[in-house]
Amino acid sequence: MTHPDRRTALRLILGTPIALASFSFSVSDAARAAALTRDERDRLTPDQVIEMLKRGNARFRTGKMQAHDYLAQKRATAGGQYPAAAILSCIDSRAPAEIILDAGIGDTFNARVAGNIANDDLIGSLEFACAVAGARVVLVMGHTACGAVKGAIDNAQLGHLTALLDKIKPAIPATTLAGDRTSRNAAFVDAVASTNARRTADEIRARSTVLSGLEKQGRIKIVASMYHLVGGRVEFL
Repeated sequence: MTHPDRRTALRLILGTPIALASFSFSVSDAARAAALTRDERDRLTPDQVIEMLKRGNARFRTGKMQAHDYLAQKRATAGGQYPAAAILSCIDSRAPAEIILDAGIGDTFNARVAGNIANDDLIGSLEFACAVAGARVVLVMGHTACGAVKGAIDNAQLGHLTALLDKIKPAIPATTLAGDRTSRNAAFVDAVASTNARRTADEIRARSTVLSGLEKQGRIKIVASMYHLVGGRVEFL
C-alpha cells in the first residue's frame, strides 16, 4: 500500500478532527521532504500539535521513526519556517528533543539550557516563537537523572552555574516524597525534576503576559513534560 505523503496526512487531520486520533502518521521517505506550510501550521490546534508530538515520541520508542530527508527539509525551509511547537529542554546530551519526538527540520523551535529553567532571554525567545512566528505549543521538557537537578539538591557551587542552579532549588522543598531527600535517591531526583518542569511552565505563564494571553485566547498551550531516559517515553504532566 502506498503511504500518504506528509501534506496529505495533514489535510486528513485538518479536515477530519476524528482522524487525528486514529491516523498512523506513517509516511514514506518522500513525505518527510516537505516542511509545514504557514496555512497547514495555522490550521492546527494546540491539542493537535500535542498529539503529533506524542505520536512522534511513540515512533521513537518503538524504533519506527520516519525516514528524514534532511537535505530536502533544508531546501523546503530555506525561504521560511512555520514550526508548530517551541520546546524548552535540558542541555543533557541524552535528551535531544527533535530525535525524541521524531521531528524534522522546520517542525519545532528548540531552546536548551541546563535544568530547562526559564530566564528573560529564554522567555523572550518563546514569545518570538509563538507571538511572532506562530507556534501553537510551548513544551517544557525535563528528564530523569538530571545532573542539574542533582547539582541543585547538592548545593553545588561552580562559577555561573551556581546562579543557574539557584533557579532550580525552589522545586526541592516543593517536592513531596518520602525517603532520602538527597541526590543519591534517584526517585527523589526525578520527582524534583518533574516539579521543576511544572514550575518552569508556571513561571513562563506568570512572567509573560504575551504567552499567558495567547494561552487564555486558546491560541497556544503551555505544557510540562518529563523524558524518561529508560524506555524513552515523554510523559506529559
